[in-house]
Amino acid sequence: QVQLVESGGGLVQPGGSLRLSCAASGSILSINAMGWYRQAPGKQRELVATITSGGYINYADSVKGRFTISGDNAKGIVYLQMNSLKPEDTAVYYCNADAGATYWGKGTLVTVSS
Repeated sequence: QVQLVESGGGLVQPGGSLRLSCAASGSILSINAMGWYRQAPGKQRELVATITSGGYINYADSVKGRFTISGDNAKGIVYLQMNSLKPEDTAVYYCNADAGATYWGKGTLVTVSS
């Protein structure tokens, strides 16, 4: 079992920045990959970025060049640096871990609005 807790969400103006953090506890040695997904109102949950234990990183096209994922799977920590935020980035952001099974945090709300 892996438990995930996100932090760092909030309200930011368009063009601003936020940094999300996620800390895992439990069976963190079994984590193969961690990442971030988001779900906007009325839309399906979608991938934002993932990072594997081997360091392979994948981004959604919509965030490439603006968001940066980093972290250490062995320590159960993952971050998402979000720059040049747009109103369409408004969503609940969920931390995700692949540890044999898939685990989710409860989410943190990011609102981009003037």
